[in-house]
Amino acid sequence: MKETKHIAISILIIIALGVGIKLLTYSEAPDDAIKNDYMLSYKKEYKIYSPPLPSRLEFCGESVPLDTFYVSEQLDREILVNTYWHSNTILLLKRANRWLPVIEPILKAQGVPDDFKYLALIESNLSNVTSPAGAKGYWQLMKKTAQLYHLEVNREVDERYNVEKSTLAACKYLKDAYQQFGSWTLAAASYNMGRGALNKALTKQKVNSYYDLLLNEETGRYLYRTLAIKTIFSEPSKYGFTLRESDLYPQLKFHIVEVNGAVPSWIAFAKEHGITYRLLKEFNPWLRSQSLTNASHKTYEIKIPNEEMLTYNKLKSELSTKTGVFGEK
Repeated sequence: MKETKHIAISILIIIALGVGIKLLTYSEAPDDAIKNDYMLSYKKEYKIYSPPLPSRLEFCGESVPLDTFYVSEQLDREILVNTYWHSNTILLLKRANRWLPVIEPILKAQGVPDDFKYLALIESNLSNVTSPAGAKGYWQLMKKTAQLYHLEVNREVDERYNVEKSTLAACKYLKDAYQQFGSWTLAAASYNMGRGALNKALTKQKVNSYYDLLLNEETGRYLYRTLAIKTIFSEPSKYGFTLRESDLYPQLKFHIVEVNGAVPSWIAFAKEHGITYRLLKEFNPWLRSQSLTNASHKTYEIKIPNEEMLTYNKLKSELSTKTGVFGEK
């Protein structure tokens, strides 16, 4: 009887263990299946591609020698950086809708190739930044260069922060550089490193092309960064950027008030025109002090925002809501 009892107990234990294992198997299997399905889906859907290089490319009508291996590889680097630095490139696309319509007509009127608008993008990301060396504004002009090209720079006024006037000054610099070097590509390089330093490098290395020069890393990357932005802006959707027109920043709408005397307080001036001091500075960042002496009675054009700029949602709604891509042709 005892043996029969022990056999029965052993059988029950075996059955219990079997049921327990089965229960554990059933409890774990769904999680494993979900995990496996997720990994399969992740591997299938999440893919990072190397973006394509253009088969041919020009800067200001001058051919880029893509058959030279290091030219293609340096361009590849900058296209990779700007394609996968999503936030920065999207921000540039948004800002460009506001500022390129301001910059492009000035370039055209000055006889400077349209491709130079991309210099402003890589110089400052279309924002009024200050470099460690002290260059300021969208075009990153140094004080001496700005004054050489007739921009006012002092404690009260700094026209490097005036987009229209600084674009005009940049055009004058670039035309002088083109006259010196006979190449828009070299003119662009000189904008970064200076005409004297570029001329010295060309003479020392006995070449006459930017692409043949061995330069410091910043200037060595400079034109390739410009070319990468041009390539992406020409076909944003090809590089994964899909922005509706309603996503873009609308152009500023304003009217001009002329000032030809002293202004004791720009804060009071703003209040008189129904806006805040903050808004006045947003539209006129070149005003660097809270007052203006103006002993020479120079005429300044002050931008005052139109009423629609104060209702941003209404202004944005005027943009098309189609799902087209900025820059698509």
